[in-house]
Amino acid sequence: MESETLTEKTVPNHLDETKTERTEFEKNQKRYQDLIATFPHVKGWRPKAPLTEYGGHWMIQPLLEGCLYAQDFFKARPIDFFVCTYPKSGTTWLKALAFAVANRSRFDDSSNPLLKRNPHELVPFIEIEFAFFPQVDVLNDKRNTLFSTHMPHGLLPESITKSGCKMVYIWRDPKDTFLSMWTFFHKQKSDHGPLNSLEESFDMFCRGFSGYGPYLDHVLSYWNAYQENPDQILFLKYETMRADPLPYVKRLAEFMSYGFTAEEEKEGIVEKIVNLCSFETLKNLEANKGDKDREDIPWSFYPNSAYFRTGKVGDWQNYLTPEMATRIDGLMEEKFKGTGLLEHGK
Repeated sequence: MESETLTEKTVPNHLDETKTERTEFEKNQKRYQDLIATFPHVKGWRPKAPLTEYGGHWMIQPLLEGCLYAQDFFKARPIDFFVCTYPKSGTTWLKALAFAVANRSRFDDSSNPLLKRNPHELVPFIEIEFAFFPQVDVLNDKRNTLFSTHMPHGLLPESITKSGCKMVYIWRDPKDTFLSMWTFFHKQKSDHGPLNSLEESFDMFCRGFSGYGPYLDHVLSYWNAYQENPDQILFLKYETMRADPLPYVKRLAEFMSYGFTAEEEKEGIVEKIVNLCSFETLKNLEANKGDKDREDIPWSFYPNSAYFRTGKVGDWQNYLTPEMATRIDGLMEEKFKGTGLLEHGK
Protein backbone atom coordinates (compact mmCIF):
# COMPACT_ATOMS: atom_id res chain seq x y z
CA MET A 1 0.00 0.00 0.00
CA GLU A 2 2.50 2.53 -1.27
CA SER A 3 -0.05 5.29 -0.83
CA GLU A 4 -0.37 4.96 2.94
CA THR A 5 1.37 8.25 3.60
CA LEU A 6 0.04 10.51 0.85
CA THR A 7 -0.79 13.87 2.38
CA GLU A 8 -2.23 17.06 1.01
CA LYS A 9 0.97 18.98 1.63
CA THR A 10 3.12 16.50 -0.27
CA VAL A 11 0.93 16.07 -3.33
CA PRO A 12 2.64 18.16 -6.04
CA ASN A 13 0.57 20.90 -7.64
CA HIS A 14 3.22 22.47 -9.84
CA LEU A 15 3.13 20.05 -12.75
CA ASP A 16 2.75 22.55 -15.59
CA GLU A 17 2.41 19.90 -18.27
CA THR A 18 -0.67 18.51 -16.50
CA LYS A 19 -2.24 21.72 -15.31
CA THR A 20 -5.69 20.76 -16.64
CA GLU A 21 -5.78 17.38 -14.89
CA ARG A 22 -4.27 18.70 -11.68
CA THR A 23 -6.72 21.57 -11.57
CA GLU A 24 -9.58 19.12 -12.01
CA PHE A 25 -8.54 17.26 -8.88
CA GLU A 26 -7.69 20.42 -6.93
CA LYS A 27 -11.02 21.95 -7.92
CA ASN A 28 -12.77 19.07 -6.16
CA GLN A 29 -10.33 18.46 -3.31
CA LYS A 30 -11.83 20.97 -0.89
CA ARG A 31 -15.28 19.49 -1.48
CA TYR A 32 -13.91 16.02 -0.73
CA GLN A 33 -12.15 17.24 2.40
CA ASP A 34 -15.29 18.93 3.71
CA LEU A 35 -17.28 15.77 3.07
CA ILE A 36 -14.66 13.54 4.70
CA ALA A 37 -14.66 15.78 7.80
CA THR A 38 -18.24 14.63 8.45
CA PHE A 39 -17.37 10.90 8.34
CA PRO A 40 -16.40 8.79 11.40
CA HIS A 41 -12.69 8.78 12.29
CA VAL A 42 -10.56 6.49 14.46
CA LYS A 43 -6.85 6.42 15.24
CA GLY A 44 -4.72 4.67 12.67
CA TRP A 45 -1.56 2.57 12.74
CA ARG A 46 0.49 5.74 13.11
CA PRO A 47 -0.36 8.71 15.38
CA LYS A 48 -0.76 11.24 12.54
CA ALA A 49 -2.58 8.99 10.04
CA PRO A 50 -6.14 8.49 11.34
CA LEU A 51 -8.55 6.22 9.51
CA THR A 52 -11.84 7.50 8.07
CA GLU A 53 -14.90 5.31 7.53
CA TYR A 54 -16.64 5.43 4.16
CA GLY A 55 -19.04 2.86 2.75
CA GLY A 56 -18.23 0.40 5.53
CA HIS A 57 -14.45 0.57 5.02
CA TRP A 58 -11.60 2.53 6.61
CA MET A 59 -9.04 4.64 4.74
CA ILE A 60 -6.54 7.38 5.39
CA GLN A 61 -7.84 10.72 4.15
CA PRO A 62 -5.72 11.28 1.00
CA LEU A 63 -6.56 7.82 -0.29
CA LEU A 64 -10.23 8.46 0.37
CA GLU A 65 -9.95 11.73 -1.57
CA GLY A 66 -8.46 9.70 -4.43
CA CYS A 67 -11.32 7.19 -4.23
CA LEU A 68 -13.95 9.94 -4.35
CA TYR A 69 -12.20 11.52 -7.32
CA ALA A 70 -12.04 8.18 -9.16
CA GLN A 71 -15.74 7.61 -8.45
CA ASP A 72 -16.53 11.00 -9.98
CA PHE A 73 -14.19 11.08 -12.95
CA PHE A 74 -12.74 7.70 -13.90
CA LYS A 75 -14.38 6.42 -17.08
CA ALA A 76 -13.81 2.71 -17.64
CA ARG A 77 -14.10 1.28 -21.16
CA PRO A 78 -15.43 -2.21 -21.94
CA ILE A 79 -11.90 -3.15 -23.09
CA ASP A 80 -10.29 -2.21 -19.76
CA PHE A 81 -9.13 -4.83 -17.27
CA PHE A 82 -8.78 -4.32 -13.51
CA VAL A 83 -6.42 -5.93 -11.04
CA CYS A 84 -8.37 -5.67 -7.77
CA THR A 85 -6.77 -6.54 -4.44
CA TYR A 86 -6.56 -5.80 -0.77
CA PRO A 87 -3.09 -4.37 -0.02
CA LYS A 88 -0.30 -6.95 0.41
CA SER A 89 -2.26 -9.90 -0.89
CA GLY A 90 -0.42 -10.48 -4.17
CA THR A 91 -0.91 -7.15 -5.96
CA THR A 92 2.60 -6.70 -7.38
CA TRP A 93 2.77 -10.27 -8.69
CA LEU A 94 -0.70 -10.13 -10.26
CA LYS A 95 0.06 -6.78 -11.92
CA ALA A 96 3.23 -8.24 -13.44
CA LEU A 97 1.39 -11.31 -14.72
CA ALA A 98 -1.48 -9.30 -16.20
CA PHE A 99 0.95 -6.93 -17.93
CA ALA A 100 3.12 -9.74 -19.29
CA VAL A 101 0.09 -11.65 -20.59
CA ALA A 102 -1.55 -8.64 -22.27
CA ASN A 103 1.64 -7.28 -23.84
CA ARG A 104 3.51 -10.43 -24.84
CA SER A 105 3.13 -9.74 -28.57
CA ARG A 106 4.55 -6.20 -28.20
CA PHE A 107 7.81 -7.12 -26.51
CA ASP A 108 10.43 -9.82 -26.76
CA ASP A 109 12.36 -11.37 -23.87
CA SER A 110 14.87 -8.52 -23.72
CA SER A 111 12.58 -5.51 -24.25
CA ASN A 112 9.79 -6.21 -21.75
CA PRO A 113 9.30 -3.09 -19.58
CA LEU A 114 9.03 -5.35 -16.51
CA LEU A 115 12.80 -5.81 -16.78
CA LYS A 116 13.35 -2.08 -16.22
CA ARG A 117 10.30 -0.86 -14.33
CA ASN A 118 8.39 -1.86 -11.20
CA PRO A 119 5.01 -3.50 -11.98
CA HIS A 120 3.23 -0.64 -10.15
CA GLU A 121 4.47 1.78 -12.82
CA LEU A 122 2.85 -0.29 -15.55
CA VAL A 123 -0.59 -0.92 -14.01
CA PRO A 124 -1.74 2.32 -12.32
CA PHE A 125 -4.04 2.62 -9.29
CA ILE A 126 -7.13 4.64 -10.14
CA GLU A 127 -7.30 6.11 -6.61
CA ILE A 128 -3.61 7.07 -6.63
CA GLU A 129 -2.02 7.76 -10.02
CA PHE A 130 -5.28 8.78 -11.71
CA ALA A 131 -5.96 11.38 -9.01
CA PHE A 132 -2.51 12.51 -7.94
CA PHE A 133 -0.19 11.73 -10.88
CA PRO A 134 -2.19 12.15 -14.11
CA GLN A 135 1.06 12.82 -15.98
CA VAL A 136 2.29 9.20 -15.84
CA ASP A 137 2.75 7.70 -19.28
CA VAL A 138 0.44 4.70 -18.89
CA LEU A 139 -2.51 6.98 -18.09
CA ASN A 140 -1.86 8.93 -21.27
CA ASP A 141 -1.39 5.86 -23.45
CA LYS A 142 -4.75 5.00 -25.02
CA ARG A 143 -3.43 1.50 -25.77
CA ASN A 144 -3.15 0.79 -22.07
CA THR A 145 -6.14 -1.18 -20.85
CA LEU A 146 -4.74 -2.28 -17.47
CA PHE A 147 -5.68 -0.56 -14.23
CA SER A 148 -5.77 -1.50 -10.58
CA THR A 149 -7.46 -0.62 -7.33
CA HIS A 150 -7.53 -1.54 -3.65
CA MET A 151 -11.13 -0.31 -3.35
CA PRO A 152 -13.70 -2.84 -2.15
CA HIS A 153 -16.18 -3.85 -4.82
CA GLY A 154 -19.00 -1.72 -3.43
CA LEU A 155 -16.95 1.48 -3.76
CA LEU A 156 -15.79 0.97 -7.36
CA PRO A 157 -16.63 3.78 -9.78
CA GLU A 158 -19.96 3.10 -11.48
CA SER A 159 -18.29 3.11 -14.90
CA ILE A 160 -16.35 -0.04 -13.97
CA THR A 161 -19.36 -2.08 -12.95
CA LYS A 162 -21.59 -0.68 -15.73
CA SER A 163 -19.12 -0.89 -18.65
CA GLY A 164 -18.87 -4.67 -18.48
CA CYS A 165 -15.08 -4.58 -18.24
CA LYS A 166 -13.46 -7.55 -16.53
CA MET A 167 -11.50 -7.75 -13.29
CA VAL A 168 -9.38 -10.24 -11.39
CA TYR A 169 -9.31 -10.45 -7.60
CA ILE A 170 -6.77 -12.32 -5.50
CA TRP A 171 -7.05 -12.97 -1.77
CA ARG A 172 -4.58 -14.35 0.72
CA ASP A 173 -4.50 -15.92 4.18
CA PRO A 174 -5.25 -12.95 6.48
CA LYS A 175 -2.34 -13.89 8.77
CA ASP A 176 0.20 -13.42 5.97
CA THR A 177 -1.69 -10.39 4.62
CA PHE A 178 -1.46 -8.67 8.00
CA LEU A 179 2.19 -9.55 8.49
CA SER A 180 3.14 -8.40 5.00
CA MET A 181 1.36 -5.10 5.58
CA TRP A 182 2.93 -4.45 8.98
CA THR A 183 6.48 -5.21 7.79
CA PHE A 184 5.87 -3.19 4.62
CA PHE A 185 4.93 -0.12 6.65
CA HIS A 186 8.33 -0.28 8.33
CA LYS A 187 9.84 0.69 4.98
CA GLN A 188 7.77 3.86 4.72
CA LYS A 189 9.46 7.22 4.53
CA SER A 190 6.86 8.60 6.89
CA ASP A 191 6.43 11.74 8.96
CA HIS A 192 3.25 10.42 10.57
CA GLY A 193 4.96 9.12 13.70
CA PRO A 194 6.04 5.65 14.79
CA LEU A 195 4.21 2.55 13.62
CA ASN A 196 2.10 0.77 16.24
CA SER A 197 3.53 -2.39 17.77
CA LEU A 198 2.86 -5.73 16.10
CA GLU A 199 0.33 -6.63 18.82
CA GLU A 200 -1.60 -3.36 18.63
CA SER A 201 -1.63 -3.35 14.83
CA PHE A 202 -2.81 -6.96 14.81
CA ASP A 203 -5.64 -6.17 17.22
CA MET A 204 -6.74 -3.26 15.02
CA PHE A 205 -6.54 -5.43 11.90
CA CYS A 206 -8.73 -8.07 13.53
CA ARG A 207 -11.27 -5.40 14.51
CA GLY A 208 -11.35 -4.11 10.93
CA PHE A 209 -9.30 -0.96 11.50
CA SER A 210 -6.78 -1.05 8.66
CA GLY A 211 -6.41 0.66 5.30
CA TYR A 212 -9.35 -0.47 3.10
CA GLY A 213 -10.38 -2.76 5.98
CA PRO A 214 -12.07 -4.75 7.31
CA TYR A 215 -10.02 -7.20 5.26
CA LEU A 216 -12.52 -10.06 5.43
CA ASP A 217 -15.34 -7.75 4.27
CA HIS A 218 -13.14 -6.64 1.38
CA VAL A 219 -12.64 -10.25 0.26
CA LEU A 220 -16.34 -10.99 0.69
CA SER A 221 -17.34 -7.97 -1.43
CA TYR A 222 -15.52 -9.43 -4.45
CA TRP A 223 -16.58 -13.01 -3.69
CA ASN A 224 -20.24 -11.99 -3.68
CA ALA A 225 -19.77 -10.03 -6.91
CA TYR A 226 -18.02 -13.05 -8.46
CA GLN A 227 -20.90 -15.30 -7.43
CA GLU A 228 -23.35 -12.94 -9.10
CA ASN A 229 -21.30 -12.42 -12.25
CA PRO A 230 -18.54 -15.03 -12.78
CA ASP A 231 -18.07 -13.86 -16.39
CA GLN A 232 -16.89 -10.47 -15.18
CA ILE A 233 -14.67 -11.46 -12.21
CA LEU A 234 -11.91 -14.03 -11.94
CA PHE A 235 -11.45 -14.96 -8.26
CA LEU A 236 -8.06 -16.37 -7.24
CA LYS A 237 -6.28 -17.50 -4.07
CA TYR A 238 -2.67 -16.50 -3.51
CA GLU A 239 -1.55 -19.69 -1.82
CA THR A 240 -3.05 -21.93 -4.51
CA MET A 241 -1.44 -19.88 -7.28
CA ARG A 242 1.95 -19.86 -5.59
CA ALA A 243 1.87 -23.65 -5.30
CA ASP A 244 1.28 -24.12 -9.05
CA PRO A 245 1.16 -20.88 -11.06
CA LEU A 246 1.04 -22.33 -14.60
CA PRO A 247 -2.63 -23.36 -14.86
CA TYR A 248 -3.75 -20.12 -13.20
CA VAL A 249 -1.70 -17.96 -15.56
CA LYS A 250 -3.32 -19.81 -18.46
CA ARG A 251 -6.74 -19.23 -16.89
CA LEU A 252 -5.93 -15.54 -16.36
CA ALA A 253 -4.87 -15.15 -20.01
CA GLU A 254 -8.03 -16.87 -21.23
CA PHE A 255 -10.18 -14.70 -18.98
CA MET A 256 -8.44 -11.55 -20.25
CA SER A 257 -9.13 -12.67 -23.85
CA TYR A 258 -5.41 -13.19 -24.40
CA GLY A 259 -5.48 -16.98 -24.31
CA PHE A 260 -2.30 -18.82 -25.28
CA THR A 261 -2.27 -20.61 -28.62
CA ALA A 262 -1.20 -24.24 -28.89
CA GLU A 263 1.95 -22.99 -30.61
CA GLU A 264 2.74 -20.60 -27.74
CA GLU A 265 2.26 -23.36 -25.20
CA LYS A 266 4.54 -25.63 -27.23
CA GLU A 267 7.19 -22.88 -27.32
CA GLY A 268 7.06 -22.52 -23.53
CA ILE A 269 5.68 -18.96 -23.56
CA VAL A 270 3.54 -19.62 -20.47
CA GLU A 271 6.56 -20.82 -18.51
CA LYS A 272 8.55 -17.78 -19.68
CA ILE A 273 5.88 -15.43 -18.34
CA VAL A 274 5.68 -17.33 -15.04
CA ASN A 275 9.47 -17.11 -14.71
CA LEU A 276 9.68 -13.45 -15.70
CA CYS A 277 7.02 -12.51 -13.13
CA SER A 278 8.30 -14.76 -10.37
CA PHE A 279 9.18 -13.23 -7.03
CA GLU A 280 12.82 -14.29 -7.44
CA THR A 281 13.20 -12.74 -10.91
CA LEU A 282 11.52 -9.43 -10.08
CA LYS A 283 13.28 -9.06 -6.73
CA ASN A 284 16.70 -9.42 -8.35
CA LEU A 285 16.19 -6.95 -11.18
CA GLU A 286 18.25 -3.78 -10.92
CA ALA A 287 15.11 -1.61 -10.91
CA ASN A 288 13.81 -3.32 -7.77
CA LYS A 289 17.00 -3.34 -5.70
CA GLY A 290 18.24 -1.19 -2.84
CA ASP A 291 16.89 2.33 -2.50
CA LYS A 292 15.78 2.82 -6.09
CA ASP A 293 12.49 4.73 -6.42
CA ARG A 294 9.99 4.94 -9.22
CA GLU A 295 11.15 7.31 -11.94
CA ASP A 296 7.72 8.20 -13.36
CA ILE A 297 6.47 10.26 -10.41
CA PRO A 298 8.11 13.16 -8.53
CA TRP A 299 8.18 11.46 -5.13
CA SER A 300 7.60 8.09 -3.57
CA PHE A 301 7.18 6.84 -0.01
CA TYR A 302 8.58 3.38 -0.71
CA PRO A 303 11.65 2.20 -2.58
CA ASN A 304 10.85 -0.39 -5.27
CA SER A 305 12.57 -3.06 -3.18
CA ALA A 306 9.88 -2.69 -0.48
CA TYR A 307 7.48 -4.66 -2.68
CA PHE A 308 9.66 -7.76 -2.53
CA ARG A 309 10.17 -9.04 1.00
CA THR A 310 9.77 -12.84 0.94
CA GLY A 311 6.57 -13.64 -0.94
CA LYS A 312 6.42 -16.84 1.10
CA VAL A 313 3.34 -18.65 2.29
CA GLY A 314 3.18 -19.10 6.06
CA ASP A 315 5.80 -16.54 7.12
CA TRP A 316 3.31 -15.37 9.76
CA GLN A 317 4.47 -18.31 11.88
CA ASN A 318 7.72 -16.43 12.56
CA TYR A 319 5.84 -13.47 14.06
CA LEU A 320 2.37 -14.35 15.36
CA THR A 321 1.60 -16.38 18.46
CA PRO A 322 -0.68 -19.44 18.26
CA GLU A 323 -3.33 -17.41 20.11
CA MET A 324 -3.19 -14.65 17.49
CA ALA A 325 -3.49 -17.21 14.70
CA THR A 326 -6.47 -18.85 16.41
CA ARG A 327 -8.19 -15.49 16.80
CA ILE A 328 -7.92 -14.49 13.14
CA ASP A 329 -8.69 -17.98 11.83
CA GLY A 330 -11.85 -18.00 13.95
CA LEU A 331 -12.91 -14.62 12.59
CA MET A 332 -12.34 -15.82 9.04
CA GLU A 333 -14.28 -19.05 9.50
CA GLU A 334 -17.17 -17.16 11.07
CA LYS A 335 -17.24 -14.49 8.35
CA PHE A 336 -16.98 -16.91 5.42
CA LYS A 337 -19.17 -19.67 6.87
CA GLY A 338 -21.77 -20.84 4.35
CA THR A 339 -20.42 -18.68 1.53
CA GLY A 340 -18.46 -21.42 -0.27
CA LEU A 341 -15.43 -19.15 -0.33
CA LEU A 342 -13.13 -21.34 1.78
CA GLU A 343 -13.79 -24.32 -0.46
CA HIS A 344 -13.12 -22.35 -3.66
CA GLY A 345 -9.81 -22.96 -5.39
CA LYS A 346 -8.68 -25.85 -3.19
